[in-house]
Amino acid sequence: MKKLWKTSILAGSAMAILAGCSSDESGSGSGSGGGSETIDMWVFGTTGYEELAEKYMEENPDVKINVQSTEMGDHHNNLFTALSAGQGAPDIAMIEVGEIERYREAQDRFANLYDLGAKDVQGDYLEWVWNVGQSADGEFMFGLPTDIGPTAMYYRKDVVEEAGYPTDPAELAASLNTWEAYSQFAKDVAEKTGKPVVDNAELIFNAKRDQADEHYFNRDNELIVEDNAAIREAYDYTVSLIEEGAVGNMPLWTPEWGQGMAEGSYATLLGPAWMQGVVKGNAPDSDQWMITTMPEGAGNWGGSYLTISEESDQQEEAYAFIEWLVSPETQLESFKDMGLFPSTPATYEQDEFINYTDDYFGGINTAAVFAEAAEQVKDVYKGRNYLLVQGEIMTALNNVLSSGGDPDKEWDDAMERIKQRLERE
Repeated sequence: MKKLWKTSILAGSAMAILAGCSSDESGSGSGSGGGSETIDMWVFGTTGYEELAEKYMEENPDVKINVQSTEMGDHHNNLFTALSAGQGAPDIAMIEVGEIERYREAQDRFANLYDLGAKDVQGDYLEWVWNVGQSADGEFMFGLPTDIGPTAMYYRKDVVEEAGYPTDPAELAASLNTWEAYSQFAKDVAEKTGKPVVDNAELIFNAKRDQADEHYFNRDNELIVEDNAAIREAYDYTVSLIEEGAVGNMPLWTPEWGQGMAEGSYATLLGPAWMQGVVKGNAPDSDQWMITTMPEGAGNWGGSYLTISEESDQQEEAYAFIEWLVSPETQLESFKDMGLFPSTPATYEQDEFINYTDDYFGGINTAAVFAEAAEQVKDVYKGRNYLLVQGEIMTALNNVLSSGGDPDKEWDDAMERIKQRLERE
């Protein structure tokens, strides 16, 4: 086991808490349900899985499932600690897609879902989603995909109209079908409204980056970012908009970002499907937000996988439950009840999905927009140090945006910091 996992064992207090939550000691149903053990499941966020577990138990009275939900950061740290210790991990754990690389070196702590029947359902899922959940050689399946976060372009009708562009989703998408056209749009928005085209540098860079075939590492986990022309192009494109005065300085999740959403302080927000709830929450009284496709493709931000720990003595029962929980039929229920966007294309063909409309977004079928985006996402290898590289590039762009830093020097400095940090890993 590598240093990463040895270090985590030192977090003894968290381990003790987790040990108290294990199926052997929880007292939350162990031994009930017709003599079976309780299947413990750890999740984060608002998934609605508690209600679906109740439904599953009604249909399978010999199964008892205990779902525990905690904040995302605590959830992953607790899971990491428990797996490092070799005890205290739940039977089932949800892992966010951005965190999954952190766990790959601990493959031996997870059950291989291919040994439990996962090959039989592989065809139900988008190929790129499935590939993220398996090992590089395709022999080991860490987890079954839950929801995903395909990206599209949210836009304010009032700002777009003032800039002289059509507000109908299809017409606007046709007008902005290339990034070159989006650049002209940005100039027009700035000139005619005095507002930025986008809220911050991060989302415009991410939108361009996610359409590249490779990002920061190749599949041999070699650093390629410095020589990857597509990533440098995404950086330069973002810089060009900054230099036009078309990029806002409203960092994600800050009060000014949410306020800007409510007041229409920027024209577009390049975000994932789950951002619909964020927009509604920040701008509950607005009738101006709409959604259409992004120029030249789409990306993905978010989604999770359901894993089974190797230490679980109920792997077959746990697998039967998660296979049901993320089946196309149940994902349709999660979409209708909780807005979780399905990773199963068959769900997109269901009548409830085809006929879905959202009055908040002008009565359009937002599900169809994101389904189209989901099928455009590229299968990209990220590697365990992906966020390290992303953070340094964001530092460079924010220095250009906030401090007027020289773009080339900021890029060179970021590449140097990345190499230095990786050498210390």
